Amino acid sequence: MNYLGFLHGLIAFTLIGLFHPVVIKAEYYLGRKSILIFVVVGFLSLIGSLATENILISTSFGIFAFCCFWSIKEVIEQEERVLEGRFPKNPKRVYKER
Repeated sequence: MNYLGFLHGLIAFTLIGLFHPVVIKAEYYLGRKSILIFVVVGFLSLIGSLATENILISTSFGIFAFCCFWSIKEVIEQEERVLEGRFPKNPKRVYKER
């Protein structure tokens, strides 16, 4: 029996679930500055995916990389949700109103 597809799905499910609170916290504490972190970590993970011969590790790095890339979009949308009042504002930050 081949468990590789199941493991890839489990890894994707877990990483997507973990990235939701990471994006919320990143926007709260860093705002759009966190985008740079997601870009750098995403590209490093992508390079790791391309450089690794083990299929499970390679796909895990790839899934992680694209979760980082998707988080770039989510940080921008999270900022909009904060401005709409659906999430709390960080009192230590200045927000640019639309």
